[in-house]
Amino acid sequence: MKEKMLGLPMELYHNKRLILSLSRNDFKTKYAGSYLGIVWAFIQPVVTIMVYWFVFTIGLKAGDMAEYPFVLYLISGIIPWFFFQDALNGGTNALMEYNYLVKKVVFKISILPIVKVLSALFVHAFFVVFALIICSFNGYTPTLHTLQIFYYTGCTFVFVLALVYATSAIVAFFRDLTQIINIFLQVGIWMTPIMWDINRLSGHPMLMKIFKLNPMYYIVSGYRDSILGQTWLTAHWKWGIYFWVVTIIIFIFGSGIFKRLKLHFADVL
Repeated sequence: MKEKMLGLPMELYHNKRLILSLSRNDFKTKYAGSYLGIVWAFIQPVVTIMVYWFVFTIGLKAGDMAEYPFVLYLISGIIPWFFFQDALNGGTNALMEYNYLVKKVVFKISILPIVKVLSALFVHAFFVVFALIICSFNGYTPTLHTLQIFYYTGCTFVFVLALVYATSAIVAFFRDLTQIINIFLQVGIWMTPIMWDINRLSGHPMLMKIFKLNPMYYIVSGYRDSILGQTWLTAHWKWGIYFWVVTIIIFIFGSGIFKRLKLHFADVL
């Protein structure tokens, strides 16, 4: 058990310089060849936010959400989801994208999933700043509570990394998993929830608890508490314990699958 928990983290730590170098290169080359380059990494999420804002605010006449302006409620919740979505998609396909490295005997293929997650983190950093600026213009200026974003970003990073070690290994043998993940992400954005207030389920306490079992709920609500609610993370310490227990279990499970299957990656990719 100790080897499963510490073996992979230690391997990643010993290759931290290579991981950082590959992550920067991945970020730079992802949009190479297009006229606007890395600008595309920011255009699509911004357009998505604008579309949701227009549909809910103008089209459906949505008012304030949980006592916050809808646009701020949306931005503070969807920013971590964008990171999760980008990192999950990129990490899942890491081995297939870098199949030429997988076939090298001496290359540590276990670093490839974290390279894609770290690459997604660069874009996320921009959108965190973007969210803070927008919220500041609307009266929600940064405070000490805002520093908790570093913690919740770390939560997202570790959680999605735990997932992609399993998905990146499985997708090499079962390519349909990519489509299944896309469907999961389409449903997940509504089940987290991001564009509606979970307190509307107060009349259905059991259903509300089921929604909160989604680890991303802890992260999204944490971002909102840090940016808008000015609430310390210790206020939800029980959900924090639940989140880390689930994440550690997934990490052990995912790294175990990756370790068992990595001997066959070169043959199937």
